[in-house]
Amino acid sequence: MEVLKLATEWAKAEVFSTRFFILFAILFLIASIGFWQLGKTEMARAYIIPSLVAGVLLLTIGLGLFYTNKSRINQFETAYHKDASAFVASEFNRIEGTLNEYRTIVFTAIPLIITACALVIIFVKSPVWRASMITTIAMMIVILLVDGTAHARIETYKKQLEQVDKGQIK
Repeated sequence: MEVLKLATEWAKAEVFSTRFFILFAILFLIASIGFWQLGKTEMARAYIIPSLVAGVLLLTIGLGLFYTNKSRINQFETAYHKDASAFVASEFNRIEGTLNEYRTIVFTAIPLIITACALVIIFVKSPVWRASMITTIAMMIVILLVDGTAHARIETYKKQLEQVDKGQIK
């Protein structure tokens, strides 16, 4: 039963964490509206579309992860009661896959995207390109912040599952 409790707590923490994607999405959307209504310079007006796109992307990510993790909570109980050892094995497989995705996407691809955007800012003088790259960097930082904490949380969850699997936690 401890495994089910750990899995449920982890999923609830993920649901809470995904709300930050939604919060930042709303902030990007508000910024887009602000640039649209108040932007007087060419540079300020150049932020309208990039911040709108970033807001929509973060909102999509946030809502998708929110509903996925919310439904996962109910699935955990069903799967655990059906076959506890199979549930633990499937959780280990899912965790390993998720950790590999974090290594590849969050901790490799996103820093490379940030670096590429920074180089574009240096070499391109167009306000639209600069606004797009700055907004992309800001969005990538949000993803790094939220996914960095999610990565730490899933590693802790994995260690706790390993302790339960070894019988160190009842």
